[in-house]
Amino acid sequence: MTDITRYDTQIAIVGGGPVGLGLAIALAQRGIEVVLVERYVTPQPIPKGQNLTPRTMEHFHFWGAEQQLRAARTVPADWGNGGLTTYGTLLGKYHHPWMKRELVRPFYHTGNERLPQYQTEAVLRARAAEFPNIRTFYGWRAEAITEDASGVTLDVVAHRGEGRMQIRAQYVAGCDGSRSFVRETAGITQTMEDHRRLMVLLVFKSTQLHELLAGHPGMSFFNVLSPELHGYWRFFGRVDLGTTWFFHCPVPLDTTKDNFDFVKLLHDSAGAEFDVSFDHIGFWDLRFSVADSYRAGRLFIAGDAAHSHPPYGGYGINTGLEDAANLAWKLAAALQGWGSEALLDSYSLERQPVFASTARDFIAKSIEVDRALVDSYSPERNLAEFEAQWAARSGDAVGEVHSFDPNYLGSPIVFGPEGGVCSAVGRHDYRARPGHHLTPFALSDGRKLFDVLGQGFTLLALDADPAGVAAFSEAAAQLGLPLQVIEDDRQQGRDRVGRTLVLVRPDQYVAWVDDGAAFSAEAVLRRATGRA
Repeated sequence: MTDITRYDTQIAIVGGGPVGLGLAIALAQRGIEVVLVERYVTPQPIPKGQNLTPRTMEHFHFWGAEQQLRAARTVPADWGNGGLTTYGTLLGKYHHPWMKRELVRPFYHTGNERLPQYQTEAVLRARAAEFPNIRTFYGWRAEAITEDASGVTLDVVAHRGEGRMQIRAQYVAGCDGSRSFVRETAGITQTMEDHRRLMVLLVFKSTQLHELLAGHPGMSFFNVLSPELHGYWRFFGRVDLGTTWFFHCPVPLDTTKDNFDFVKLLHDSAGAEFDVSFDHIGFWDLRFSVADSYRAGRLFIAGDAAHSHPPYGGYGINTGLEDAANLAWKLAAALQGWGSEALLDSYSLERQPVFASTARDFIAKSIEVDRALVDSYSPERNLAEFEAQWAARSGDAVGEVHSFDPNYLGSPIVFGPEGGVCSAVGRHDYRARPGHHLTPFALSDGRKLFDVLGQGFTLLALDADPAGVAAFSEAAAQLGLPLQVIEDDRQQGRDRVGRTLVLVRPDQYVAWVDDGAAFSAEAVLRRATGRA
């Protein structure tokens, strides 16, 4: 009988794409031992997951990989990350900017970025390799998961070839994609909405297409609103500048690589002919799915294992990386003794409804809005009305960027409003608000706040009563939780925070603010860590 190598660890992660790697890094930074298993030896060269929001780039800042990621981009930084929506064809007369994420830049520590997911994954692999407490196994996959009262046993086999090993962990995180083995083993069910659309993914080279788009400098992705598709897009995106592209579009359900003219599809979608050389032709089904829970005992899921949707708006990878940031500090808290089972439960209670809102209030809604436009208006039928509707869309696109504000107003570990719900719909604001992302600011000594925040909780004290500050420090020491205090004045714009005391979670979300009412620092910290 062949000997099986065995490893003991605190956290085992199944799936080493960007979400799994980000989770591993965030845990390792907190001193947690991690074993990560990924079936592919190298990142897969499919240019998906390209649009990284300012919030996502904050994660890379805290993971110590922001500059490495920006250096890995495939489109020069001075070109820009802009998007454009066009009507009829790519080169059509009617167009407007789309997803101008730079508009919300003042509310985040850093700006957005754009690069293929395989580049993002390569940067994260290199960063993970710098941690001695992360052990990675590329080219392996999970075969069995057995949970008991004290932990989880993971049976792992070589993805291609021979080899077996066994991993013993206290918790397992499944970041293993939409066909998640961890989710299925955990018995976690999904709610699905199938749009019954087969989508093609084309990756191709064309220098002439770049030349045709010379009139749209700084634009890197384009969605074509074709009337015959009734709200679904034809989507072009740059992989690099001038050569390589990718393209998504609905095609007939019986389409295969061999029975369809994809060159004609590209030309019809663009409204012009150009050179085409295919690197990849693949297919995927357009559907929404969300797990009914993100936790089952000692098993957790994140990223596409927990939710999937069409790549409309670039929400997918960003949502998955936020899962990782949310889950990491809670797992670390539980393992280090200052977080509770209720804190672990809050991961699903916060992240699941935020994704459901993202899918419903932004992605599906955009399809419905586009369908209403093309079904009711066109230059051929009612030109004046069409042009009025089209002009209004530019302002709507700006509003959508501002209103995408994932928040945890209904979380049991946040001092949110009565009747609040966790949602992706909100409004960016400089004020510190429980359940919302903290807007950064500069400290009086010149440092940026997000360069000072650590891995634990932070109490911002702006011209605050020293007695209240001392109460938090004493309560944190008694409860054994990490808390740093940042004291400053309310000058130079810091008064926009609107509060004197702000408790910031390890994921840069606000847990509590001093609203002038009497409070118990211990009670605040207990609730924020699920120990109320």
